[in-house]
Amino acid sequence: MKKTQVVVAGVVALVLAGALGWWWTQRGGSTDVQYRSGKIERGPLQSAVSASGAVSPVTQVTVGTQVSGQIKDLFVDFNSEVKAGQLLAVIDPETFEYRVRSALADVDAARAVVLTAQANVMASRAQVSRAQTDLAEARRTHERNLMLVGKGFVAQSTADQSGALVNTSNESVKAAEAQLGVTDAQVKSAQASVAQREAALAQARIDLARTRITSPVNGIVIKRAIEKGQTVAASLQAPELFIIARNLRDMQVEASIDEADVGRIRNGQKASFTVDAFPGQTFEGAISQVRKAALNVSNVVTYVAVVTFSNPDGRLLPGMTANVRVVTDLRENVLKVPNAALRVRIAGVEPAAAAAPAPVDAASAPVAAPAAPAAAGAATAMTEFRNRLVRELQLDSAQTEKVDAIYAGARPKFIALRELPEADRTKARERITADIRARIAEVLTPGQKQRYAALQAEVAGRTITRGRIYVQGSDGKPKALNVRLGITDGSQTELIMGPNAPEAAELKEGASVITGVSGAAGAPARPNSAVGPRLMF
Repeated sequence: MKKTQVVVAGVVALVLAGALGWWWTQRGGSTDVQYRSGKIERGPLQSAVSASGAVSPVTQVTVGTQVSGQIKDLFVDFNSEVKAGQLLAVIDPETFEYRVRSALADVDAARAVVLTAQANVMASRAQVSRAQTDLAEARRTHERNLMLVGKGFVAQSTADQSGALVNTSNESVKAAEAQLGVTDAQVKSAQASVAQREAALAQARIDLARTRITSPVNGIVIKRAIEKGQTVAASLQAPELFIIARNLRDMQVEASIDEADVGRIRNGQKASFTVDAFPGQTFEGAISQVRKAALNVSNVVTYVAVVTFSNPDGRLLPGMTANVRVVTDLRENVLKVPNAALRVRIAGVEPAAAAAPAPVDAASAPVAAPAAPAAAGAATAMTEFRNRLVRELQLDSAQTEKVDAIYAGARPKFIALRELPEADRTKARERITADIRARIAEVLTPGQKQRYAALQAEVAGRTITRGRIYVQGSDGKPKALNVRLGITDGSQTELIMGPNAPEAAELKEGASVITGVSGAAGAPARPNSAVGPRLMF
């Protein structure tokens, strides 16, 4: 009996195991792939660059000292408003006052030496005059003796003696004149010594004046680095005593822009930022400068972009951390696809082979291009660029007609590009583009030309990337489409296509695209810089 029960139990166990295996196999085979979807929308789209920086005054002056000593008096504190020339602090001047007195005594002594030398000059001149008188007397005596010798009244020896006296007197004159030259040189040396002592006196007086620390500009003291009684030492570098902000109503943020984004930053672009001190509030500014000096910190290269803004109520203070957002591009009324749709990859589903579209140059493509996918995209881009010219350059009716005529005249030239060999099309397109831009510039005023150049630079800075999105066909199966992408705001990306593009019927406003896959069919997209836009985060 026991043996029969064991056999029955084994059979039941085998049946249960087979049933469980069958159920598991049927469960795995009947799993359906689930697709999450999103909508293609139409509307405005902004591309922005995020950065962080510190709030600082547009102009701030560091006040230091060129002399060393102890702070004797302190007249200002933090947040003190000061005027140019106002006394801020005094370094103990006693040592410098004694130096001035010593230098003044040196000047007086040097001047006394000059007077002594000048008296010696007068004495030397008297000696010269006396020697010249003695020489004249000796010559007269010698001439008289020669006359008497001729008449026989005196001996020849007397004439010889008077002749020797003439020679001696002549040498005495030369010696006196040489001594006069020496005393003249002594006067000049004494006068030079006076000038040297006067320079030392002036330097001592300057050092004494430097003990009085004054404000070089009108402003407000935002930093005080000294206390009364503190000793400051000026050596190779002047120590910092105060920092004075010239104006806290006009401020700036020095934002660190990543090297990958700095190419999209230009002067005049609008910028907004927030600070932790005022949560929920956004402050507006504009890019006033992009500094060319690179900063390399831990092999991370950044560039400083200066965002200037108005601070009339003085709420923003120097040193606050600002989270900056710079709008680098703004597109109106464009198709937008969710970024999640660009990251989806479905194994085994590839797009149909198609010719690669030609690049679109928004500044030169004809308004009414031929009905081809790439040309249709060019026409759409050009229509938008033409509208921006009219709107932002404020073209009058005559200028608008001339611009439209320029593009209309270029249309046949662009059509003729299709007949050229592929290798020659690029250069031919560049020549047509340069001609269009030159002719448009002739229509504009000098002020409009500057803005037109900025628009051209902005269009040139735009990059068109390639991506892939999936839609569900009528049979419920996914279908892959290669698309051209424009700017992105981090969550949505511009979808570029002409009205006659093959995929235009499937990727229109309101169409559904696959944004996620549940099941074995889905595979995460591998990072690829050539597929899809670079995300903002």
